[in-house]
Amino acid sequence: MKRGFYTIMSAQFFSSLADNALFVAAVELLRSGGAAEWQRAALVPMFALFYVILAPFVGAFADALPKGKVMFISNAIKVVGCLLMLVGLHPLAAYAIVGLGAAAYSPAKYGILTELLPASQLVKANGWIEGLTIASIILGVLLGGQLVGPMLAPTMLSFDFPVLTTGVDTAPEAAIFVLIFVYAVAAWFNTRIPHTGVEMRPMRSDPRLGTLRNALRLLPDFWHCNYRLWQDKLGQISLSTTTLFWGVSGNLRYIVLAWSAAALGYSTTEASSLVGVVAIGTAVGAVVASVRMRLDMATSVIPLGVAMGLLVIGMNFIGNVWVAAPFLVLLGGLGGFLVVPMNALLQHRGHNLMGAGRSIAVQNFNEQACILGLGAFYSLSTGMGLSAFGAITAFGVVVAGVMWLIQRWHKTNLVRYRAEVEHLLAIARSDTHH
Repeated sequence: MKRGFYTIMSAQFFSSLADNALFVAAVELLRSGGAAEWQRAALVPMFALFYVILAPFVGAFADALPKGKVMFISNAIKVVGCLLMLVGLHPLAAYAIVGLGAAAYSPAKYGILTELLPASQLVKANGWIEGLTIASIILGVLLGGQLVGPMLAPTMLSFDFPVLTTGVDTAPEAAIFVLIFVYAVAAWFNTRIPHTGVEMRPMRSDPRLGTLRNALRLLPDFWHCNYRLWQDKLGQISLSTTTLFWGVSGNLRYIVLAWSAAALGYSTTEASSLVGVVAIGTAVGAVVASVRMRLDMATSVIPLGVAMGLLVIGMNFIGNVWVAAPFLVLLGGLGGFLVVPMNALLQHRGHNLMGAGRSIAVQNFNEQACILGLGAFYSLSTGMGLSAFGAITAFGVVVAGVMWLIQRWHKTNLVRYRAEVEHLLAIARSDTHH
């Protein structure tokens, strides 16, 4: 791997670490403030909101500037979101601002991989960066849980800055204040990311038009890219698979917290450790997939998605943490092994069709729209009285059923468009060996 790859990994680790710790801190901030359960559940779709709204624009933005600079700007936006949360803006609104930074960050984070590395290293690179991201999720949720817990919170709250009055009075606020410095570390690594030498693609603009009208001119290009990826016989399968996986995975993070409280009586600090357990399994699955899988083999993992959906339903029958821990590791492992080759295949097809930044923006739009939709469904269901166990059942049925439909879709493509599918697989196979 090139030297710049490890700098990208370091930047991604600290940014993701802060993102996941902040999620736990925001949940506790709402809980300690007496917010309703549906508001805590709504944190997930609020984070996804700007991913969906800004999807037509962030891909072009990522392709127009050096991606290290885009990642630096994105982390700065996340810091602003944290500060707004501390000065009294409603946590849901402030968390949406952090999601705005994440939405701008993602196309640059993944797009730079296709600029820096050859196609033959994409699955391996995705395995490592997803594995590291999962490690940051594990440590992030554990860090967030400890920062709001009874051991660290009193120590942080007892510390006084000379001259400066911070206005930080509660454990969640202290946690958020600490996380601002973690984002600053990520931003420093962003400044060390080397230029890849790839020619920038300036955002098209007309000086005669205003900023809003110039931005709206990007919409036709984005929808055309979206259409092209959904029409591609391998792109549509990998995009639908990753869309569903992240839609469910993004909401499962909160559902595990809710399930831990309902089934095991856990506090936020204790429940955060079980979110980390799922992430451990995902990290192992991701690394194994990076070693064993190739681009042209990616579609063979689809049946694992059906199995993953059935395992989600199985959570309802667990009431013991010693059974839950290995079960959640297995659940995460199947997900990690599924998503890494599919993600690499999607990046490969998107890069060939439209460029790295735009393809990742299309991917983010679809995945975050799924997170937003499922999160809104879960939040609404909770507000109407559905239990965590009922939500888990619904999610499991959706995952298993839709993954089965995707598997049928791919088999239909193999029958109706065999020559086209085989040609695209041959391209992937050829690029893997170069």
